[in-house]
Amino acid sequence: MHSAVYRAYAQPTTGGMTRIFSISFGRMSLSARAVLGAVVCVAVAAGAACKGGILGKQYEYEEDLYLSLDGSATLIVNASIPALVALRGLDLDLNPATRPDLNRIRAAYQSPATEVTRVSPPWRRAGRRFVQVRLNVRDIQKLSGTLPFSWSRYALTVQNGHHVFEQKVGASALRPGTLQSVGWNGSELVAFRLHLPSKIIGHNSRDPDTNQPTATARGNILAWEQHLADRLEGAPVDIKVEMDSQSILHRTLWLFAGAFAAAVAVLVLLIWFTMRKGGGEAATSTGP
Repeated sequence: MHSAVYRAYAQPTTGGMTRIFSISFGRMSLSARAVLGAVVCVAVAAGAACKGGILGKQYEYEEDLYLSLDGSATLIVNASIPALVALRGLDLDLNPATRPDLNRIRAAYQSPATEVTRVSPPWRRAGRRFVQVRLNVRDIQKLSGTLPFSWSRYALTVQNGHHVFEQKVGASALRPGTLQSVGWNGSELVAFRLHLPSKIIGHNSRDPDTNQPTATARGNILAWEQHLADRLEGAPVDIKVEMDSQSILHRTLWLFAGAFAAAVAVLVLLIWFTMRKGGGEAATSTGP
């Protein structure tokens, strides 16, 4: 058995490196090979358990909204070129061999309500090109006037002493009979994430497969995910979150200021007590 394995792997396809690896594998003890096999099996099982494989979930379109309580925001979009064409109707070349027109993408996202700060160089995944667009939003409630975000309606209101953010995502820009074959296999996801500035009181985020409520991620982040196929068909996404009207940063600064003031007060009291005690001892030593 060992000699057969050795002969099969010792053929020099890439030089000495293959030969050294083959000899090591051929001489590997039975217990060592059993451990290696177990590790491989665990890795394969873990990959199968994850929806996106070993590397985790694979998103075809993502919006990350960093919201402020005054309605301003920073928005980051990560998307494949085919997703921008099918979902948002951008006029871009779908040929993966063609470099995306970054100026055209920038122009699509620039508007009176937004300021594009960066359009990244493209990268590849699964044979498709992806780009990232970063932009500043002056007023989140006016973002619908920008073409790539016209599928959403935004609202930020104060209700019962709390801030409430709502986003309703409607139909995509896909027209019947225009969807082209770009390598999608049905496992792709779309995500809308909120990076919130204050304590979250309630939300309606749910897992797209189990319909169970999702937990807040580290960093005060909530995500609403949807299968790409559902997004292409225009299945609505209803986003709602209620949060404290005082930002975490504001509250932290007040706590720090309070702690500093308390420390100063304690220091003043200690100095006063020490001086008072010293004065009393001096008066006693100079008495009759």
